[in-house]
Amino acid sequence: MSFSEEIIVFILSGFIGYYIVWGITPSLHAPLMSVSNAISGIVVIGAISVLNNSPSLFVTCIGFLAIIIASINIFGGFGISQRMLQMFKQRNKNHE
Repeated sequence: MSFSEEIIVFILSGFIGYYIVWGITPSLHAPLMSVSNAISGIVVIGAISVLNNSPSLFVTCIGFLAIIIASINIFGGFGISQRMLQMFKQRNKNHE
């Protein structure tokens, strides 16, 4: 696959991902966030393996950027999940 074909696949996958995510009903956002965290974990592992055998500086920069962005998504998703779980915890109410 040539570089221009890879760019075209990247752009098309961005458009497809955008339309898929914005078409999701609100009741499915929490499960989608969990899947997104899992996919971001796979992206981090893939980027680390690419960095291990990177043939050029460009590939190294893109791999490092992928690790940064995926890590932000993972930690942000866990933070939002914790907030959502806090909403469903029962509060201690003293009835006197």
